[in-house]
Amino acid sequence: MGARQSRASSKDKGPRRILFPGRRQKFSPWDDALLSGRDPRSLLKRGMHHVSFSLVTRGMTDIPDFLWGLSEVQKLNLSHNQLRVLPPEVGKLTRIVVLNLCGNRLKSLPGEVSLLQCLRVLFVNMNCLTEVPAELSLCRKLEVLSLSHNCLAQLPACFADLSRLRKLNLSHNVFAHIPMCVFSLKELIFLHVGSNRLENIAESIQHLTSLQIFIAEGNNIHSFPRSLCLVTSLELLNLNNNDIQTLPGELHLLCRLVRIAWNPMDKGLHISHNPLSKPLPELVEGGLEMLFGYLKDKKHT
Repeated sequence: MGARQSRASSKDKGPRRILFPGRRQKFSPWDDALLSGRDPRSLLKRGMHHVSFSLVTRGMTDIPDFLWGLSEVQKLNLSHNQLRVLPPEVGKLTRIVVLNLCGNRLKSLPGEVSLLQCLRVLFVNMNCLTEVPAELSLCRKLEVLSLSHNCLAQLPACFADLSRLRKLNLSHNVFAHIPMCVFSLKELIFLHVGSNRLENIAESIQHLTSLQIFIAEGNNIHSFPRSLCLVTSLELLNLNNNDIQTLPGELHLLCRLVRIAWNPMDKGLHISHNPLSKPLPELVEGGLEMLFGYLKDKKHT
């Protein structure tokens, strides 16, 4: 009799754990759906190209356990909650293409992210990351990675293996220099390292021959490296709010910079709020053609 009661008690605990009755106030829409006997899969949104699941701005501190059984999920949005931990069970969602963890309180990511072999887009911006697992470098299909607004000072060297990465946002962290692994990412077209603690840009920047947008505003960069002028694919170069005093004579090689830009969204050269030596401030006001002409003449004299 006691064994039967024990088994009955065990059976009672199972459904309660799955249905989260103690969290009904936080997850009332999901609880109601589950309590009415609906399969959690009925809550998936099935688009033309992807199966998605979203729990945005729910005040969650933990991720519901039933999520790990939704193996068909391809787009998962858990942004703007209060998550402190991403469980290793995330590795069960092997079909994920887009994972949005923006705006939580994560201090780390589990090594099981390496199992997300279909992952192309990862947002972990606005968290509390102090490190990124080396295992993320095994997600070789990754194309977009946002790590902005964290507490990162370095990246694993093996990130150089992310050969398909096209967009990388490292802004608003505590990098003292651009990680060397970044310069191996030949497919990068967008790199944002603004609002860090950079004092220089390494000569290796010239290896990013596909780069179209480079943003390094709000640092303490002292010089404009000549090697940056060899990245002739650049269409937007933002070095606003640094400590740059002179500009290289080779600047005219950046022929895709069409103007001196003042609006943050405009393509062109952003060079305002730097202590440029005279007569550079006046030349900047006169436009890019005047500036290029002066720098070329100065170089040949």
